[in-house]
Amino acid sequence: MPPSFGTMLARLREKRPLIHHITNDVVTHITANATLAAGASPIMAKALEEVEEVARQVDGLVLNIGTLTPAQVEAMKAAGKAAKERGIPIVLDPVGYGFTALRTQATHELLSEVKPTVIRGNQGEIGLLAGGKAAVKGVEGRGDDPQEMDRLTIELAKREQAVVAMTGPEDRISDGERLLVLKRGHPAMATITGSGCMATAVVASWVAAFPEDPLWATAGALAAFSLAGEKAAAHSRGLGSFTAELLDALAALTPEELDSLEAEIHERSL
Repeated sequence: MPPSFGTMLARLREKRPLIHHITNDVVTHITANATLAAGASPIMAKALEEVEEVARQVDGLVLNIGTLTPAQVEAMKAAGKAAKERGIPIVLDPVGYGFTALRTQATHELLSEVKPTVIRGNQGEIGLLAGGKAAVKGVEGRGDDPQEMDRLTIELAKREQAVVAMTGPEDRISDGERLLVLKRGHPAMATITGSGCMATAVVASWVAAFPEDPLWATAGALAAFSLAGEKAAAHSRGLGSFTAELLDALAALTPEELDSLEAEIHERSL
């Protein structure tokens, strides 16, 4: 049996893993703070000249293509290969996959050459990446058929031999054999810039602390982030304060609160 979410949170905060981010320029500050609030430490490094050196000294790597450039693709490949050589977890966030040729091609190159441990995206991104039909508008996306979203999540996990997390009104997490589903969080989380990127940072923090079980670590991370979103919504006065409240709530979560969410993780089969 895997450890409880509460036990995992306590161990994450004790270990305080160092997470290397090559990420979206729009949300660098927010995702760094989300990493800290989750219980880990961030380092933001994207220059090709140093990414391999950084990747050799950290506990996890985030590759987020939100503000992609060709130079950044090369830096991601270099960092990813260095991380893979060390066996540390890599989390890929294919922001806006399918919206432009650059994003689409870069995602396939990273999947092929880096082989991430976890792929975390919204319904549109994961659905399209798995070969299904979904709507992507800019960096936002959605799918309409819950059973189809279940199937696509599992199929992508099987194809890429990775844990796949499709986040949305329902979070779906699969390793290709199991599908875990959590329906928590708050609609306000979809209205702020960078909530998906923050979720990716939290997932990377948890998986870096528990690389032996990326499926369960990803589920715990998304449970923590969803609960923090609910708590933030209860105290915020609008979009500006919601982001601050979300970070505060994430940092203030207790192991006991997270343990209570485990019963709401449902395993769904096709």
